[in-house]
Amino acid sequence: MVERLPDMPPGTLGFRASGELTREDYTEVLQPALHVAVADGGRLRTLYVIDDLDEIHPSALWADTKLGLDLTIRHHEAWERTAIVTDIEWMARATRLFLWMIPGEARVFPRAELDQAKAWASGASP
Repeated sequence: MVERLPDMPPGTLGFRASGELTREDYTEVLQPALHVAVADGGRLRTLYVIDDLDEIHPSALWADTKLGLDLTIRHHEAWERTAIVTDIEWMARATRLFLWMIPGEARVFPRAELDQAKAWASGASP
């Protein structure tokens, strides 16, 4: 499941992923929010909290790939900062390995540093 985080700094989108990730999580939650932000001409400052994941459906991986390609290629300049917050060690390591593929600046934070991750993603801290 992917849900929007309501307590984000202005100009920053936040999402929490946990449990089962499905295609609908991308098409009904992530995609609309990110496309609205890009259409409004804003910079994309995003934060993703990844809690315990039970399963990622293959259709979710495909939706993630399509969304990533669409927003990365067509709106590369819109990406400013992406914070990934997780205590899942393998995911943190894998994300660090591929940070170079994320447009703009990207950092991985442990769950205990969620407030710092929000501040960083919003541009409030270096």
